[in-house]
Amino acid sequence: MIGVLLASGPVLAQDAPQPASTAGKAAAATNLDSIVVTARKREETLQEVPVAVTAFTSEALDKLNVQDISALGPQVPNMTIYAARGASSTVTAYIRGVGQSDPTWGSDPGVGIYLDDVYIARPQGALLDVFDVSRIEVLRGPQGTLYGKNTIGGAIKYISRGLPTETEGFAQITVGNYSQLDAKAAIGGPIGGADSGLRARVAVASLNNDGFGENTFNGQPVSDKQISAARFNLAAYAGDDFDVQFALDWTDDKSGMRGSKMLAPNPFLPGYPPMDSRYDIRSGMRNLNNVESKGASATVNWRPNEDVAVKYVIAKRESDSQGNVDFDTTPVKLADVSGTYDDNQVSNELQLNYDAGGRVRGVVGLYQFKGEAGGQIQNNYFSVQFADNQGKVLTDSIALYADWTFDLTNKLKLDVGARYTDEDKRAIVLNRLYADPGFTRPVAVTADFDKKTNFSNVSPKVSLDYQITPDVMVYGLATRGFKSGGYNIRANAVAVPRSAEPFDDETVDSFEIGSKMGFFDQRLFLNLSAFHNKYKDIQLSVFTGIDTNGDGIDDSFFGDFTNAGKGTVNGLEIEYQYLPTKHWLISGNLAWLDAKYDEYMDRGINVAKQMKFTNAPEYSGAVNLEYRTDLANGGNLSARVSYSYQSEVWPTTDLSPVIRQGGYGLVNAGVVWRVDDAWTLSLQGTNLADKEYRTTGYNIPAVGTLIGFYGAPRQYSLSARYDF
Repeated sequence: MIGVLLASGPVLAQDAPQPASTAGKAAAATNLDSIVVTARKREETLQEVPVAVTAFTSEALDKLNVQDISALGPQVPNMTIYAARGASSTVTAYIRGVGQSDPTWGSDPGVGIYLDDVYIARPQGALLDVFDVSRIEVLRGPQGTLYGKNTIGGAIKYISRGLPTETEGFAQITVGNYSQLDAKAAIGGPIGGADSGLRARVAVASLNNDGFGENTFNGQPVSDKQISAARFNLAAYAGDDFDVQFALDWTDDKSGMRGSKMLAPNPFLPGYPPMDSRYDIRSGMRNLNNVESKGASATVNWRPNEDVAVKYVIAKRESDSQGNVDFDTTPVKLADVSGTYDDNQVSNELQLNYDAGGRVRGVVGLYQFKGEAGGQIQNNYFSVQFADNQGKVLTDSIALYADWTFDLTNKLKLDVGARYTDEDKRAIVLNRLYADPGFTRPVAVTADFDKKTNFSNVSPKVSLDYQITPDVMVYGLATRGFKSGGYNIRANAVAVPRSAEPFDDETVDSFEIGSKMGFFDQRLFLNLSAFHNKYKDIQLSVFTGIDTNGDGIDDSFFGDFTNAGKGTVNGLEIEYQYLPTKHWLISGNLAWLDAKYDEYMDRGINVAKQMKFTNAPEYSGAVNLEYRTDLANGGNLSARVSYSYQSEVWPTTDLSPVIRQGGYGLVNAGVVWRVDDAWTLSLQGTNLADKEYRTTGYNIPAVGTLIGFYGAPRQYSLSARYDF
């Protein structure tokens, strides 16, 4: 959507909450206005930036009932995002068919997620909950010229609420079915008086429900939610030209295991037929799915003169996770997997922006990243085979980037940029087989190595945009995306020696044309984009069979990681927003995606014609219909119904037709009543038709596993919010 649910100038992304009187004017507006975004690291309106970007203000997020960033998927063309496997806050994200579904420490995500300009390197804890947010921007296509590392598919920018000049805040409580009880609050303002130069803000959230299912073996809840989160910001301003800002964030997710459904009888477990519920399980594993993540950053902003702005950001993030995944979903220890993950990262970014108001403006920057990610994964198969994978991957990356815009004429602009990346990766891997379920007596080593490799890349970008009229702009773009390679932390170097060698980096060469258009005195925004991507050395997580007894039949397997080859991805995207009258707003998107392998090598054979891209539906889209009206007492009322659709999806590299998710649609609705300057009441419902749909699944014939993980059922909630 284009500036989702924006109705007038007062609804632009702002740091302070919108007072009721202003909101009333917004409800009566007869034209649209675009969000101010920082997609190119400088402030521009959404309609003038020649980038495929979708932005959401805090008001839009509230109206769409976005509780975490996974809910943005239907509202962004060609984006698929959901909670990975058995976790509730570990993210899997794909944009335009590019992403990564393996959450282990050996591979990097394909879509970059940023919290207040800080790159989050690992997927654990990266499915960010939405509270006290200013806006969220989703940039589609490679963004390596300007953003962090490994943004080969796109970037999701989460911008938290800024620091106000006057004391203000809010408190909100939400209740709903499945015993939902959420509380959110924030307060911020100057410290020691308005002229002190010190400002601070603190925001907290507690998000809870009792789960969608039950573990019938032990009576524990399944797919429940127990998340606590907090953010603290402090800034010191020395006039208008210099400030230092500090930020702390913390999230503790103690939610239980996510439910998965047995999709077909397990031949090794005749006494445990599939259950009717898509959330109930009967697992003997401990209900464990803990993720704690925290971060700290310091940002220095300095304007030596009116033309130059210098910004320096230093940040440290870390996370620790423990989780169980019962792949057989029964009390039998047939395919029980326990994992611990830990991550530490430190990043530094120095950025210089130049804009003298003339024909040349741009940004140059230096980015440095140092990270250590590791853990241990323990596998119990049939209570006979016991194996673990342990170790860590150390990453040292440095990049130099630049992006400059030249006004060739009053209407024609040229944008050129490039990013040079040099990255070292070191993998320390120890994988063993054991004789006991306690993993205390190793009997064989399948991989034991300490290796290092280097990746370097130059990713260029060039674009032209032409302002046909003040309200219509067209652009063309060519850019390259890069994601570094690495090592398979599940390697079995004895059975498959090449699995201990590094896999290659992957690249995308993207060619795009598009248009940003406004019609009917800014009552209709229509944004179009078409792209052609050449995707090379695609990194894939797959299962590889192993013949352990030499009889020519695979009787075991291991988690492999490989470069599949080449692919071509073509697509079209339409985003629209129409205000036919002052009371009605229609917005949404339509997307088409054609993703095909050109080369997919499997044991020396090109099987490209048989393979499918994961998380790449051919058709998807959403439509939101909203009615708004002012009330006599100065408040306003908004009612919305939304429908989203996506066609067939293959959620994994395994092409089991049972795991494949056919096309489906979801219906959401909500009513928001702003009573007065202080009080707002909201009634929201999601998946109102209670549609059953899978987000991912697993097919592991060696252990008879065929399971699916499902999206949330019908939910409804009532919220009360007080602003002050």
